[in-house]
Amino acid sequence: MTNRIGNKDEAQHRGYEEKKAIKRMNIAREAVKQAEAKAKYRNQVKNQPAAA
Repeated sequence: MTNRIGNKDEAQHRGYEEKKAIKRMNIAREAVKQAEAKAKYRNQVKNQPAAA
């Protein structure tokens, strides 16, 4: 949950630009995670266990 300010959640007080910036950060963070996962399995042979 988000922090509360009076009767409203903090997210309801965010401005348009701030919301867009948070969304861009989340997309970028997810792209980094996906790139790391792809790199991890890039050179593996299909249907073979990972080499230790």
